[in-house]
Amino acid sequence: MVSSRDNRQLGGFGAAVLAWILCSISMALPHWRMWSFKEPVDSKPSMILVGMWMACVYQQENVSRIFRVCYPYTYQDTFIPLDIRVAQHLLLVSSFLGMVATVSIIAALWRIYSRRLRKKAPYNPFFFSGVLNIIASSFVFLSVLYNYLAIIHKDRIAFPPYFLMPSFPDTQRIGTALTMATLSSFLFLVGGTISLSFTLPRRPHIYSNI
Repeated sequence: MVSSRDNRQLGGFGAAVLAWILCSISMALPHWRMWSFKEPVDSKPSMILVGMWMACVYQQENVSRIFRVCYPYTYQDTFIPLDIRVAQHLLLVSSFLGMVATVSIIAALWRIYSRRLRKKAPYNPFFFSGVLNIIASSFVFLSVLYNYLAIIHKDRIAFPPYFLMPSFPDTQRIGTALTMATLSSFLFLVGGTISLSFTLPRRPHIYSNI
């Protein structure tokens, strides 16, 4: 019979998987920082999306038509700020750790549900995945924090001329990818905490009445 402990691990597994998916999706989206311009003119775009791996510009061709052009970053680009460089690597590592943790949880759940894990096992089968998820949570959190601070401080980015983007906007605001990454960090933490809190049920002691 499935115990409440096992059900909690299923919940933790769901949180960790969702965190991994959100982390991977947010990393690929350009909607981290949204740059807006109060009075768009021909020399300025109407909006710019600054992501971890690309920047997209929205140009208004006429009253009814707006087109979008995206420029991916490369490792050879020297204009990329240090905070984005660091966030790129932190998110990549977090996504990899989330994948490994997911596989580890699946293996541990299979051992429990197939009764292959001994009741007197001296270790927590979810410990490894829990540690990985908490590390991933901290890495995603740092990436999110760097971007929040960049938005608050209105940091500029010296895009190359062929990007056709100004180096700073009139206003900056949080994008949907940044919100997704924030939720991912929280869910990684929840999944990791649940995994670390798992304890195997103790075998009841039978005492003689004699």
